[in-house]
Amino acid sequence: MASEFTHSQVIALPNHPSLHAHDYRQVVIGLQGQTEFELSGRGSLVGPGQGCLVSEAELHAFSGIGQNEILVINLPESVLLGESSMKQKVEALFERDVYFQLDAQAQTLVKALTGEMIANPHDVILGRACADTLLCVMERHFRDQLAPRRQGHRLNMDIIDLYIRQHISRKISVAQMAGSVFLAESQFHQLFKAQVGVTPHQYVLKKRFELALELLSTSQLNLAQISDSCGFSSQSGFTSAFSRHFGVSPSRYRHDH
Repeated sequence: MASEFTHSQVIALPNHPSLHAHDYRQVVIGLQGQTEFELSGRGSLVGPGQGCLVSEAELHAFSGIGQNEILVINLPESVLLGESSMKQKVEALFERDVYFQLDAQAQTLVKALTGEMIANPHDVILGRACADTLLCVMERHFRDQLAPRRQGHRLNMDIIDLYIRQHISRKISVAQMAGSVFLAESQFHQLFKAQVGVTPHQYVLKKRFELALELLSTSQLNLAQISDSCGFSSQSGFTSAFSRHFGVSPSRYRHDH
């Protein structure tokens, strides 16, 4: 049973997969480490400053990856019915993509508010005030973030680059990248190609190669570890792609640099 007020708490998810649904909406924001969610048939990692929106009665899977910490904000319908302005903000929020990325300013506020909640775990009024503040900030954050793009049709590459950097060791789909800036996949692909000059897939591959060059030059990792760190499916696949792109094998590049 959901609480009869907006409720927020900081928790760690277990490292084994779980599956459930609840009769209220829920906002999840990553604080430390990483967690894995599957919503609306899409899986994604949620790290610090990232999050997801869980609709009421939506069956969703989740698990923690090592040490992790998330902020959970529960939104029972009984509360929203009595607060029309907050209900409108929540409705607008849940019209967005299920996965999101907060900018640095919003992340700073999240840290400050969760710090207060952790320091005063039994203060129900403070917990609700923090939750309401975060919802208002998120709704404004997403609204402001979308406005410049409508006017200038420019993607926020800082957010996209941050998403890629945080997930580069894993497969990154165009749909996930589009979700990080709240766009449909087809619209994102079109805007990305027009603005950047290459496809999202080519751009991610470029970032993987940049990291590979850095690790080959500055780290003691072996080729298998570098392949894993850069998100290639296998060492042989990494070696083949690297050699084709640079005209020299990873081993030869390391030897020469």
